[in-house]
Amino acid sequence: MAREWIRGAAARLRERGPAGLAVVFAALALGCATPPPNRQADICAVFDQHPDWYDYARMSADHWGTPIPVLMAFVHHESSYRSHAKPPRRWWLFIPLGRPSSAKGYAQAQDPVWGEYQAERGRLFRSRSDMQDALDFVGWYNAKTSSQLGISRADARNLYLAYHEGRGGYRRGTWKKKPGVQRTAARVEATSKRYAAQLRRCEERFQCDSWYQVWPLCR
Repeated sequence: MAREWIRGAAARLRERGPAGLAVVFAALALGCATPPPNRQADICAVFDQHPDWYDYARMSADHWGTPIPVLMAFVHHESSYRSHAKPPRRWWLFIPLGRPSSAKGYAQAQDPVWGEYQAERGRLFRSRSDMQDALDFVGWYNAKTSSQLGISRADARNLYLAYHEGRGGYRRGTWKKKPGVQRTAARVEATSKRYAAQLRRCEERFQCDSWYQVWPLCR
C-alpha cells in the first residue's frame, strides 16, 4: 500500500518538476531511515546489528584520534542512535514555540558548527542523518577541542562538556552552573568506559569482515 501511494504521488508530482520530485525523495529517505539498535548499552550488540557503524567509527578514530568507545558514547547520549533526532518542541499551553536549537541527527550538530564542518570537509552528500558523517563530525570537533583546549581525545567527560557548551563556554566554565550537563557528561564517560571494556572482547570479529578489507591492513 505504501509503495503504491509513493508511486502514485511520484506520478502526480513529476508533473510539477524537480521541486515535486524532491518531496518524493525526502519521503523515501525518511521511510528508509536506519532503525536504532535494540541493545544500546552493549557496543558489541550495536555493531552486530549495524556492522558498517564499526567501519565508520574506525575511520573516524584513525583520522581524528578520538577512540571508538568515546565516539559511540557521544552518539548514544546525543540521539539514542536515532538518525533524525531533534530537540523536543517547546509549548505554551497548546501553542508550539519551536525547538530550543537547530540540533539534529545522530550527533545533534547545530546549524552553525555543521556549516563550519561542511566548509572544511566538503558539502556534497554530507548529512547529519548519516552515521558515517556524524561520527566524522564528532571526531573532527573533538580534534579541534583537543588542539585548542588541551583536552585529551580520550577524556570523554571534558570533551563532552566542550561539545555541549562550545569551546568558549567550556573556557568560561558555563557548565559549572549546569548540573544536568555535568550529569550527562558523567554518563557519557561511564558509557565510553563500558563500551571500551565490551569492545575489547568483540572487536576482532568486526575487523576484516568486508570483501574490500584485506588482512593485516584493516587491523
